Amino acid sequence: MITAGADIGSSSSKILILEDGEKILSAVVIPVGTGSSGPDRAFAQALDQAGLTRDKLGYIVATGYGRRHFEADRQFSEITCHARGIAWLMPEARTIIDIGGQDAKAIRIEPGGSVGSFIMNDKCAAGTGRFLDVMSRVLEVDVSELAALADESKQEAAISSTCTVFAESEVISQLAQAARREDVAAGVIRSVVRRCAGLVKRVGPEAPVVMTGGVSLNPLAVRFMQEELSIPVMAASRPQLTGALGAALLAARELSKLKAGAL
Repeated sequence: MITAGADIGSSSSKILILEDGEKILSAVVIPVGTGSSGPDRAFAQALDQAGLTRDKLGYIVATGYGRRHFEADRQFSEITCHARGIAWLMPEARTIIDIGGQDAKAIRIEPGGSVGSFIMNDKCAAGTGRFLDVMSRVLEVDVSELAALADESKQEAAISSTCTVFAESEVISQLAQAARREDVAAGVIRSVVRRCAGLVKRVGPEAPVVMTGGVSLNPLAVRFMQEELSIPVMAASRPQLTGALGAALLAARELSKLKAGAL
């Protein structure tokens, strides 16, 4: 029984192929998302890695911002897929913080991976990966280098604006006044984390807390989140693939139902 999960985000495309709901055959992340060639390229690479053709897939589930534009047997929300993926990876986890390119989510999960409650910010880029992308360009570093730059900070710069456009102007102004790039970088990461921590506090965090999404690849973001919440926070293993994993697991469940109904 071979299934696939596709997590099509605003800034990246993730595909994971699973065998018998247990064994990961391939997993691919392409750093461009919906509306681009990313989803098709990621899918082709995942099939190639697994040594499969599309007709060998028994069921495909799509999730993410661009899920309605990807050919699949069924679609599930990101909330449901992240909860299922984390429950498989870390059954003890009770709170998920997912910071993606376009939105941020705080999810309370029950044993077994069902969603207890959640809250989501998809109206403002200030608490998302998009904010870090914009500020990285102003600081003239790749977003993957932002944490290393910020780690050299002596005193975090305060970023007071809660709007990405105004915050960008604020950062430019600070740099023009000779603020250290390292301090500004630390302030930028703190700003995103503080905004997301506000979401998490509203849902009521329960340990263990795990971060998913591309921003959790930034170790300083994980550390700052722990400081803001005053409880231990860890990053998921392969955090960008959590949604795709959950989608593939749900695909395995749906395929099992179909097979049981055919008996």
